This record gives sequence, structure tokens and C-alpha cells, in this order.
Amino acid sequence: MSASSPTDGIPRGAAREDRIGLLLVAPALAVVAAFFVVPLGLSVLWALTDREGALSLANLEKAIELYRTDILFTLVLVSAATFLSGLLAVSIGGWLVLGENPQLVAILRWLYRLPLFVPFVVAAQTMSSFLAKNGLMNHALIAAGLIGPAQAQSFLDWRGVLVTFVWKQTPFVTLMVAGAMAALDRSLIEAARNMGAGRIRILFQILLPLVRPTLLVGLVLSFVTMLSVLSVPVMVNAGSPTLITVDMAYRITAHGDYGVANALGLFSCLMASLAAWLYLRTSLRARASA
Repeated sequence: MSASSPTDGIPRGAAREDRIGLLLVAPALAVVAAFFVVPLGLSVLWALTDREGALSLANLEKAIELYRTDILFTLVLVSAATFLSGLLAVSIGGWLVLGENPQLVAILRWLYRLPLFVPFVVAAQTMSSFLAKNGLMNHALIAAGLIGPAQAQSFLDWRGVLVTFVWKQTPFVTLMVAGAMAALDRSLIEAARNMGAGRIRILFQILLPLVRPTLLVGLVLSFVTMLSVLSVPVMVNAGSPTLITVDMAYRITAHGDYGVANALGLFSCLMASLAAWLYLRTSLRARASA
């Protein structure tokens, strides 16, 4: 008796289409494997081995000992920037959808998109001048009579990093949220207005629950993006604590210590995985209750 073939019971046409499909996705899978899976595996391996190549937790322990404050600072600051970006994105998206002044809506639609076309390094350079003690922001406040020259202060610290991240990522989240809101059935909004609901109530009780999956996707992508940025903390925040991307660059350029640098990268991956887990958990709960 001959052994059964894995393709027994499958029409030849379907099997041929499956092979063609695999050939079509093979280049994309190869790119993902070469530039994401393999580097991630090597990073984990180097983080968990010492200089002699033996398995060890020494790199993780050293990273925690030297940079525990920066790890916590990174998590708190990036989370705060993500939250503020989401809050502003919902507010701007709601104004674009519910706004009754066409001129103001058109101006806002044009203004909020500008940071989308600005790279992080350019945004960092701009903010380092704008938020400096003698920068444009303080000069404008002094000219407006809101503060005196002696009250001018530099925001080139964690506040500058937070402002830069929020300014850069809010348009990205807004573009997704506003598009999702605009795609909703307008009859829901009109029905709520006929029942006497105001714009804030419509935004947070009707529109926001409906676009929550899209909002969560935008927030997770923004969180992961900000975790990987090096130029902003280097150029805007000259003090300490700082983001772990700066620590990773320092360990490599100053000490050639790839083990601790990869250990810090592993902590960054864990933060990103936590954000992805929260998104999946929320999505599954929403589907279960639907």
C-alpha cells in the first residue's frame, strides 16, 4: 500500500494556486526574516550571553543596575506622549467631523498635517531652537507681555522631548481617527443632535466607542515608533534621565559593549510587546462583548 500524499484530496488547481501564492509572498517573508526576525534573534542571543559566549544574565543585570531610572523614564514619558497624542487626535478628529465652521475646519485640516512630512531629526532640531531659553517661544511670550525676560526658561529637558513627540505623532493618529470618524454613518450624529446631545457628548459617547479599534492601532504604532527614536532625546534633552535609545548608542560608541546595548534593546522590545498585548486584549474583549 502506498503512503498517502499530503496533497491527497486537494484539487490540483487549488494546490497549484497555493504554490503560486507562496511564491508571491516569499520575497516579503524573506525581507521580514532577514531584517526583523534574524536581528531580533541575534539581539536576544547577545543580550543573554557574556563576552566568552556562555549563557548569562550579566548583561541584563548590568543594564538594570546602570539604567533602571532611564528604563522607567522611557516607559513613563513615551506612555504620556502616547496618551496626549491620542487625546489630541480624538479632539481634532471630532472637531473635523462635528465642526460647523467650514473655514476653521479647513484651516485645522491643513495645519495638523504639517508634522507628518517632517522627519524626527528635523523636528528635534527645530524644537531645540524653539524651546531654548532664548528661543522663539520665549521671545514670543515676552513680546506678548505674558512673561518677563527674567522669567524665560529652557524647556530642553523631558518637557521638550514630550512636546516634540506629541507634536510629531498627533497628526499620524489624527489621520487614522478622523478618517474612521468620517466613514461613520452621519445619521447617527444627526439622530444624537435631534435628541439634544452636544458635540462633546456625541464625540465621547458615540464616535469614540465606534472608532476605538482604529485609535488603539494608531496609539500602539505611535508608542513603538517613539520607543525607537534617537535624534529627539539626543538633541532636545541634554540632561539625565534620558531615553534608553541614547544609552544604547552610548554603550556601543563609547564602550563597544554590545551585550548591555542589546539588553537595553530587549527591554524596549518588552515594552513594545506590552503595548501590543494590551491592544490585543482590548480588541478581544470588544469582540467578545459585541
